[in-house]
Amino acid sequence: MMSFGHGATHWIAGTLYILLPVLKEQLGLSYVEAGLFLSVFHACAFGANFISGYAVDVSGRRVLLQVVALAAGALAIVVFGMSSVYLLLIAMAGMMGASNQAWHPGALAYLSARYPRNRGYALSIHAIGANIGDALAPMVAGALLVWASWQTTAMVGAVPALLAALVLAVALLPSEKPNGADGSTGMSARSYVAGYWALLRDRAVIGLTLTAGFRTMAQAGLFAFLPLYIADVMGRGTVFMGTALMLIQVGGIVAAPLAGVWSDRVGRRPIVFGALAISTLAIFLLTLVNDQTLFVVCISLLGFFLFAIRPVVQSWMMDLVPPSFAGSATSMMFGVQSVLGALAPFIGGVIADRFGLLAVFYMLAGIMLLANLLALLVPKREAQ
Repeated sequence: MMSFGHGATHWIAGTLYILLPVLKEQLGLSYVEAGLFLSVFHACAFGANFISGYAVDVSGRRVLLQVVALAAGALAIVVFGMSSVYLLLIAMAGMMGASNQAWHPGALAYLSARYPRNRGYALSIHAIGANIGDALAPMVAGALLVWASWQTTAMVGAVPALLAALVLAVALLPSEKPNGADGSTGMSARSYVAGYWALLRDRAVIGLTLTAGFRTMAQAGLFAFLPLYIADVMGRGTVFMGTALMLIQVGGIVAAPLAGVWSDRVGRRPIVFGALAISTLAIFLLTLVNDQTLFVVCISLLGFFLFAIRPVVQSWMMDLVPPSFAGSATSMMFGVQSVLGALAPFIGGVIADRFGLLAVFYMLAGIMLLANLLALLVPKREAQ
């Protein structure tokens, strides 16, 4: 059920990515104006992260907050599909970003506490939902755009989120108890502030947070500009565009459980380092490939390694922090990811307008290399 809900939040984001080239053409936007949709998406995700992380750890109402996040995302994409006003579209993209990231603190805290000895595996199943949502949404949206308007396509994207919210509300919400329901006082504000300050002074937590942040920055830039590259440089339509984005996610569906189980056995560090290195190489190779078949191979390879490490990094973070701060540690990690993810589309748009789309991919490969170097610097430490 958590995996299904995670997939629904990413379905909304995946639909937005595939709508971006169509919006650029129909509204007459520049690359910077088109990239601003995703910059606002990630910027609003940043703010939502810290609010949801605090709410998760202090209230303990993890499932309730996830239901609210799903409902907010569904509402945002419905309103998005009912408008053609640029500023309102930007605002709804921000609401989608907030709902997307508000999901994660509760989900990671819930699964980490429920499966403490198999975090890598449990969080990889959770990540598979995201990969499936990210894979199917562009494919479905790309096909719908052949015969339907972008407004209709956007509103269809709300259906999985509404279904997931209903499932969680019926199946898990009734049994959830808030902090203090067992007679305890829960976590005080003073204890929370002291614990959060300890997280900010932890070199391993900060190093891993930055590693995750730069990896996400490269991913955000890739998903923002890969559809534009396919449309403007390769001259392909929305169906090929959706297929390419789907193939990236298929690689992640296969790789995530393998990487999760392997990391439970051999440790998180070697998995993260190896996958980041190969992802860096794969992004660079995309700029050298003109043949359609080879392009598909490179896309699949990139997806396999890029998404293999996502649940491993999350599991590594859960290993490093006390269970009572799992939500806040998640919000801090995803908050940094949101900031860097917000910068990638805007910086990429400036580079694309001035130097062309190929230069953007060189930038993304460099960002991934930086994430690799940061992973090497994370201090070695036993799990909590």
